[in-house]
Amino acid sequence: MTQRTFDESERISHAEAFAMIARALRYVGPFKARFVVKVLLVVISIVPFLFLPFPIKIVIDHVIVGVPIGQEVTPYPFFVQPFIDFLAHESRLGILLWSAFAQFVVLILLGSIGTTGRERDVTQGSLAQGQDTATQSENEANFGGSLMGGLLGLIEYRWTIRLTQDLNHHYRTQLFERIQTLPMRAFDDERIGDAVYRVMYDTPTITAVCLRLLITPITSPLAIATYIWMMTLLYGSHPLIVWSAVAFLPITLLVTLPFAAALRRRGERSRKAGATTTSSVEEGVTNMLAVQSLGGEGRERDRFEGDSAESFTKFRAILLVAMGAILVVSLALTYVIAQVFLAIGGAIIDGTLSVGDLAVLLPYFFTIALSSLSLGELWIQLQEKTAGLNRVFFLMDAPSDTDPPNAIVLPPLRERLVVESIDYAYTEGVSALRNVSFETRVGQVTAFAGPAGAGKSTLAYLIPAFIQAQAGRVLIDGTDIATATRESLRAQVAFVFQETVLFDATVEENIRMGRPDATELEIRRAAEAAGATEFITRLPNGYQTQLGRAGGKLSVGQRQRLSIARALVRDAPILILDEPTSALDPETEQRLVHSLREASRTRVVIVIAHRLSTIREADQILFLQDGMIVERGNHIDLIRRPDGAYRHFVELQTSGVG
Repeated sequence: MTQRTFDESERISHAEAFAMIARALRYVGPFKARFVVKVLLVVISIVPFLFLPFPIKIVIDHVIVGVPIGQEVTPYPFFVQPFIDFLAHESRLGILLWSAFAQFVVLILLGSIGTTGRERDVTQGSLAQGQDTATQSENEANFGGSLMGGLLGLIEYRWTIRLTQDLNHHYRTQLFERIQTLPMRAFDDERIGDAVYRVMYDTPTITAVCLRLLITPITSPLAIATYIWMMTLLYGSHPLIVWSAVAFLPITLLVTLPFAAALRRRGERSRKAGATTTSSVEEGVTNMLAVQSLGGEGRERDRFEGDSAESFTKFRAILLVAMGAILVVSLALTYVIAQVFLAIGGAIIDGTLSVGDLAVLLPYFFTIALSSLSLGELWIQLQEKTAGLNRVFFLMDAPSDTDPPNAIVLPPLRERLVVESIDYAYTEGVSALRNVSFETRVGQVTAFAGPAGAGKSTLAYLIPAFIQAQAGRVLIDGTDIATATRESLRAQVAFVFQETVLFDATVEENIRMGRPDATELEIRRAAEAAGATEFITRLPNGYQTQLGRAGGKLSVGQRQRLSIARALVRDAPILILDEPTSALDPETEQRLVHSLREASRTRVVIVIAHRLSTIREADQILFLQDGMIVERGNHIDLIRRPDGAYRHFVELQTSGVG
């Protein structure tokens, strides 16, 4: 393929990043009600913290300093005043005990006491993670958290973790389903590990982006407005303190903006390197036997070592950019914080603020500052995520096998299959089939023969529309398959591929996969016809024996026989077998050939084979060479041609001459 299916640019512009982020928000649709509840829980969490600092202020001003209640420098807000009125006639000890009780109640509800972050609990849970994109993506898919601790925090935490897991589960399932609809050759030039990485580690970026975009822009401005209102109400004569906290927003946004593009590029490179590492693991495990037989363990270890080191290196590049942004922001904000502390200290010294006011001002100031910081750094936080979004959306937007407009449901084949003037070329321009035509009917066995690379498998792939011809038609009972739905077409075809495909399931489940509602009797008949019954009965648990990954517990011939049984039990009107006897012994092969003859009574049977013993009994043999049918007929007719291509093909097999 000249255009790589999974290719995408590392350079994502600001406009493209914005468009992808906006698109990610549309994926919230099925979960919008649950997101509304999450936002409400975060909004609710703002209110209790308004009260949190006042028990400490009461203790400092009225217990430690001894200021009588009613003579405080600054007034108490309306929601604290009833508690102050209740304490008006209490002794210092009474004020201390009641304030401690109030803090205890807050501790139970919020998990927080005091006025600093070290005395304030939050509810969060995460998996163990390393310094790489993959493990951190797993945390995004399983994130649960709340700004509160205590009972309220536990409720929000549980709600959040269910929401993030369900959201990620929903969309990685969608992406996996999308992969299943890609053209058969979509992965010819690609590493399977890349697709695995996208499904497992790129999809959580949707969760992360949606959470940040739906919560931060709503809750942060609300928190800022609420706390500014309270600070203005209580300390309106000190505007420097109020507006210094708000200044965190523009400072953070302006200072981090130049780092956005660099973070996007490094995020893309990190994810590509992680996908390469995943591919190395997948290929190394899949091809373990070949690696060991060739003595390539050392080379594979070195290859994986290099890929793994590269993935960590690329992730550290993300951290380097992020640390640079944090450093620049910190320098700018340190100056602001220093001015605020000087202003507060001066106000306490000149008596316009009490020592207890410090316990209120600091948490209020830092709540506004941190909310402003969250809002200001939102854009830079999303930049690395856009790389993951780009990789997910690219795969979702890749061309897939879709039904044509106004597609019809193809009725079951009754009489014949016709291929008319087919031309097919790969995207590189290499011609595979040229002006190929043939007809086969129910009751016939048709064999495709010819040298390797002649186009036999390509021709077979056209029948179930695994690939689409550039010219010509495939007709089933006169209906062009290009006008039919893929589902109704492929329901007509049972295909045994040249490379056997089995799953980590039982023998019965593997055979039944072609037809889930098959009866036990039908499964055993199919196994018998495929010559598989004898070895199945010798397995430890017979038909209930687990086969392991890709049927690893079976020999090549046994795996091939199970694949044939799966196709036979499907009972489709078109049966196509690509090299079905290549790993069978002569006796089993003869039984299979006889079974195919029996199956052809109600089916169209097409066999691709090199072995003469498999194809000689076919009703018609199509001999392909260089993408064209150069001869056709039965074995006797073709063998009589003195200089025929088929006869030469047979002579090479029977005489052993190369």
